[in-house]
Amino acid sequence: MENRYDSNPKDVKGFDTTRLREEFLIETLFTPDELVTVYSHTDRYIVGSAVPVSKEIKLEADFKQIGADYFLERREVGIINVGGAGSVKAGDEEYSIGENECLYIGLGVEHVYFKSADGSIPAKFYLVSTPAHKAYPTKKAGQGEAIKAHLGSIDTSNERTINKYILPGGIESCQLVMGITHLEPGNMWNTMPCHTHNRRSEVYLYFNMPEDAAVFHFMGEPQETRHLVVRNEQAILSPSWSIHSGVGTNNYTFCWAMGGENQLFDDMDGVDMKDLK
Repeated sequence: MENRYDSNPKDVKGFDTTRLREEFLIETLFTPDELVTVYSHTDRYIVGSAVPVSKEIKLEADFKQIGADYFLERREVGIINVGGAGSVKAGDEEYSIGENECLYIGLGVEHVYFKSADGSIPAKFYLVSTPAHKAYPTKKAGQGEAIKAHLGSIDTSNERTINKYILPGGIESCQLVMGITHLEPGNMWNTMPCHTHNRRSEVYLYFNMPEDAAVFHFMGEPQETRHLVVRNEQAILSPSWSIHSGVGTNNYTFCWAMGGENQLFDDMDGVDMKDLK
C-alpha cells in the first residue's frame, strides 16, 4: 500500500510538475491479478483497484497499514466496475457487477473477493474506501438505479449525465459519496464553472479514454491554479481547498468519490469565472 500525505496549499504553490504528480496523481491502477491500493491521509481514503485475470483477488491490508485485523473492520467501500463482467463476494453473498455498476459494502464484512466472468475480458474493479462508524447494508446499483441529473450544454462543451450511486436517497453509507459522470460526444469540460468544498475532499478517476487522449485536470486554490495531464484510468486526489475541473482532448467518463464532514452533494463553494487565476 502506497502512502500519500497531506499537502499545504501554501507549499503547493511552489511545486513543479514532477512534485504535483507525485502528490496528487495516481498513475498506476488496474494491474492484472493484483490488488493496488493507495492510502491518502486526506480524509483517510484508500483508493485502489483489482483486475482478476487468472485468479480471485482478496480485499485485504496489513495490520500495520490500517490498524485493523481486516480491511472493513472500521471502514466502508464503494466499488465500480469499469471493465468486463465480474462478481464480488462479500461475506456469504456474491454480486454480479457489470460495466459501470456499483456495489457498496459496509462496516464489518470480513471477507471480500473479486472475480472476472472471463479472464480474457477481465473486470476492472475500482474502489474507494473511507472510515466508517456504523454498519450499513451491502447493496448493488446498476446504471438504471442511479439518481440521474442531466446538466450542461453543447454550447459550453459540458453536456453530461451524472449518475449518483452512494449518497442520501440512494445507497446509504456513513460518509462515502460516489458516482459516475458521462460526457456526451463533442463535450470535453467537467466542473466548470468550478468550485471548492472545504468540508469534503474528493477523488476523481478518469476513464473511457483512448490511449492517446488526455485530460488536463485543473487543481489548486482558485487564485493559484495548476494543472496535471491525466491519461486513461488514472486518478486524482483532490484536497478540500482545491478546485477539481478538467478539459479533455475528447469526451470521457469519470468516477467521483467524496468523504468528509457531510454527504450533501450540492454543498459547494462556487468560484466566479472572473476570479480564477
